[in-house]
Amino acid sequence: MTAIQALILGIVQGLTEFLPVSSSAHLVLVPFLLNWKLDPTQAFVFDVLVQLGTLAAVIAYFWKDLLAILKAWAAGIRSRQPFAEANSRLGWLVILATIPAGLAGLLLKDQVEAAFSDPKLTAVMLFVTAVLLTLSEVLSKKTRETAQLTWLDSLIIGLFQALSIFPGISRSGATISGGLFRGLKRQDAARFSFLLAIPIMTAAGVMALKDLFSVPGLASFLPLVLIGFVVAGLVGYFVIRWFLAFLKTRSMLPFALYCAVLAVAVLLVMGIR
Repeated sequence: MTAIQALILGIVQGLTEFLPVSSSAHLVLVPFLLNWKLDPTQAFVFDVLVQLGTLAAVIAYFWKDLLAILKAWAAGIRSRQPFAEANSRLGWLVILATIPAGLAGLLLKDQVEAAFSDPKLTAVMLFVTAVLLTLSEVLSKKTRETAQLTWLDSLIIGLFQALSIFPGISRSGATISGGLFRGLKRQDAARFSFLLAIPIMTAAGVMALKDLFSVPGLASFLPLVLIGFVVAGLVGYFVIRWFLAFLKTRSMLPFALYCAVLAVAVLLVMGIR
C-alpha cells in the first residue's frame, strides 16, 4: 500500500461510513476497480483501523449528546433507577442494540475477513442494501421520535446492524432502515444509527489492533494507517452534518439507486475481466 492509496481509501471511508452506501463495500471495490494489488492482511487491518477515524468524527459531532447520555447513565446506576431518565434509557438501548452485531462479529470473524477479498459477494450485498433502503422508505410511517424507542425497537435495529458485518451491507443503511421499519422519522433513525456506530466501531478497532502487530512491514504500515485515520475523520465529520440536513427533506432512495448501479457496474467489470 502506498501513501496515495491510503489517502484515497481514507477519503472513501470518510465519505461512505455515514451514508447508506456501505463504506466496507467501497474499501473492497475501490482497490478492485482500480486494479490495486494490496496485501490481503494489510488491506483488512487497514480497512478496520481507518474506521477509527470516522469513529473520532462521530464522537466529535455528538460529544454533547454523548456526555449527557453518559452522565444520565451513571446517575441512573447510582440511584438504582437506570431507566427513569430519557438519556439514561437511551444509553441502555444503545447497549442492547449493539449486542447482536458484537456476537455476529465474534462468531463470524473468519467469514467476514474472507468476504473482504470477494468483490462478487460485496456486489450482491450492495443489492441487499438497495432493497432495504427502498422497502424502508416505501413501507415506513416515519412518525415516531427517538424518545419513543422501546426495547423491542432497539433489539430489532440491532439485528439489522448485525447484517452489516459483511461488506456491501451498509451499517448506517441497515440501522436507519431498521429504525424506519419501526416507524422512526428519518433524522431520528439516523441519530440513533450514528450513536450505535460508536460501541461497534470501537470494538472492531480494538480487535483489529491485535491483528495489527502481525502485519508484515509494520513500521512502514503505521504511517499509512495514520494518513487514512486523519483523512477519514475530517471527511466523515462534514458528511455527518450534511447527511442529517439532507434527511430533513429528502429520502434515501437516491442512495438505493446508487448501490444498485454500483453493484451492476462491479459485476460487469468482473465479467469483462
